[in-house]
Amino acid sequence: MSLGHPRVHLRRTDSTNSRARELALAGAPHGTLVTASEQTAGRGRQGRIWTAPPDSCLLMSLLLRDSLPDSLPSLLPLIAAIAVCEAIGGQAAIKWPNDVVIVRDGGLAKLAGILVEGRPQQGWAVVGIGVNVAVRLDDLPAELRGTAATLGRSRADIEPTLERLLSAFERRLADPPQRTLEAWRARDGLRGRTVAWDAGNGRAEGIDGAGRLIVALADGGRASLSAGEVHLTKTE
Repeated sequence: MSLGHPRVHLRRTDSTNSRARELALAGAPHGTLVTASEQTAGRGRQGRIWTAPPDSCLLMSLLLRDSLPDSLPSLLPLIAAIAVCEAIGGQAAIKWPNDVVIVRDGGLAKLAGILVEGRPQQGWAVVGIGVNVAVRLDDLPAELRGTAATLGRSRADIEPTLERLLSAFERRLADPPQRTLEAWRARDGLRGRTVAWDAGNGRAEGIDGAGRLIVALADGGRASLSAGEVHLTKTE
């Protein structure tokens, strides 16, 4: 397996994505992995902070170089989400575009987050992933406990989870785009649910061939969302 080598493990860092980006700019090879036991400024999508107690979460960032197919960059968030689901097993689902969740009390609780950054013009991308492997929900800030989920495993399972994830990621990188889309759709946690975003609301109807979220609108029309956040409505 080429992914995960070389590897840099840090006891404490601000962000594994920041360290991986530095390594990318310095010429680190495809497959370089940065992991950490603790992050002080972990980042999520939309500038959010990723919060996790020390030694409780799989925190990793993977550098991918331009040996990848031209069509792959737009599918990287989808591939990463699929790989996380396969690594953790169970009934994990995906909340578009790339949060890994479980269904709880009719809603969706976040188990893992993914942040893809990079410089396509220079042929590299960094895939950052955080998975709540051994997090105790009581140790999270009060405002996160209702929306977060955990595998509830021991700290000793963080490394085996990483190994499974890297293996699943490598397998999925070799898949043709259509197979990636099919695998993502099989884990779609939003399909049929009512969602809202800055410009409107409607019923999620899966993704198209480019990974955009398709939403059925009340007036009979459809919207295609290529970026941004969607939220379940209060009735969900």
